[in-house]
Amino acid sequence: MKHYPAEFKADAVALYRSRPGATINSVATDLGVDTGTLRNWIRVVDGRRSGTSA
Repeated sequence: MKHYPAEFKADAVALYRSRPGATINSVATDLGVDTGTLRNWIRVVDGRRSGTSA
């Protein structure tokens, strides 16, 4: 299993959100990460924003 730094994860989520109409799959492919991995990072960030722990 590959470990990604927290900054990379945050940047990946920010990149996804900055691309209107982009799919998780397209951004993950551009970054060279698995689609499910990026999806999980987005869920973690969303959980933090809503005040729940993830």
